[in-house]
Amino acid sequence: MIFLKAFVVGGLICVIGQLLIDFTKLTPARILVSFVCIGVLLGAIGVYQPLIEFAGAGATVPLTGFGASLANGVKEAVQKDGFLGVISGGLQACAAGVTVAILSALAVALVCRPKDK
Repeated sequence: MIFLKAFVVGGLICVIGQLLIDFTKLTPARILVSFVCIGVLLGAIGVYQPLIEFAGAGATVPLTGFGASLANGVKEAVQKDGFLGVISGGLQACAAGVTVAILSALAVALVCRPKDK
């Protein structure tokens, strides 16, 4: 049942993204940034955490989950370190994910050769 919940919630988030690509003039980059910002907003007001508890990876893997992680990191760091936590909290909460993304991109860039169009 856990996998079904994750599949449905993650799939719905992806369907929203695909609908935005198909029926709006928004570029994919703007849609991705919008998803992160929406995740930050929903995480900041506490709406996204119940979705994470319900769907698990279906809510944490999409970019909205990244935004919610940033918001939660900032909340915790502000409680611990005060105003300085606004700057450091999001970075500390998501450092591992960002590092993996950068190293994966580097590995792909070293292995693959781009072709001219």
